[in-house]
Amino acid sequence: MGSTYHIYDPRMRQMLLMNAEIERIATGFRWAEGPVWFGDANCLLWSDIPNDRIMRWWPSGEVDVYRSPAHYTNGHTRDRQGRLVSCEHGRRCISRTEYDGGVSILADRFDGKRLNSPNDVVVKSDGSIWFTDPDYGIMSDYEGHRAESEQGVCRVYRLDPATGALIAVAEDYERPNGIAFSPDEKRLYIADTGFTHREGGPHHILVHEVIDGVRLGSGRVFAVIEPGFADGFRLDEHGNVWTSCGSGNGVAVFAPDGTPLGKIEIPEMVSNVAFGGPKRNRLFVTATSSVYSLYLGVRGHSIL
Repeated sequence: MGSTYHIYDPRMRQMLLMNAEIERIATGFRWAEGPVWFGDANCLLWSDIPNDRIMRWWPSGEVDVYRSPAHYTNGHTRDRQGRLVSCEHGRRCISRTEYDGGVSILADRFDGKRLNSPNDVVVKSDGSIWFTDPDYGIMSDYEGHRAESEQGVCRVYRLDPATGALIAVAEDYERPNGIAFSPDEKRLYIADTGFTHREGGPHHILVHEVIDGVRLGSGRVFAVIEPGFADGFRLDEHGNVWTSCGSGNGVAVFAPDGTPLGKIEIPEMVSNVAFGGPKRNRLFVTATSSVYSLYLGVRGHSIL
């Protein structure tokens, strides 16, 4: 499959391997999302949300079903102990897959009311779990179960797994979506995709200073995605942001100061990305019905 790169800044050229092509490694899904790499198992997991299953890819090329039903999981990450942490639309919760294969619900309510439909999640090096909670999973029966929002707003939360305490760290988002920390964890990036259901709505990534490791300062616009909108994203070892472009059909790359570095075109609407492979220099891209990969000249950031 041919690769099309748009280079806006010389730094982008250094991160690409001009002899590495974009590969479609799996296909046949309804909406692929939430890729996460398991280096110790040498496999990639991701969600096929409308089909209510978690899929798994092996470097041999084999693709199988990791879990079905999966309560309409969306975003995934791993905690400091290597366990899978998932956002579930179906049970409107954050869950964790234990070592014995059992699944525990970590949080499903705030102030006594059910969460909306947790969307994307990241784990900080102190073990705290930070996640976004828009209402996409309860807007219809396609990616969850249609229901009214009990919260009435869409927030970003921090969960302390030791105490179970859940606090709201941001409430001024229309539809918070992708989320990721800078490598030094001094900043938290959060996408707002209100554009998907309101003409003129936000389609940008905001960045917040992390205060005392538990609170967020006021957000400022880090990058506006044009065309499209940021869904899921991850950072590389240098703090560059690799983000999906939504309807822009590609992966956009921004420097830590927000300078656009370039874009990689993908043949389908992109939902999310993850770094993986033995050297973490392989970018995995979930895009509507398929999963793509591309070897890079840079490694992804990981707390594991």
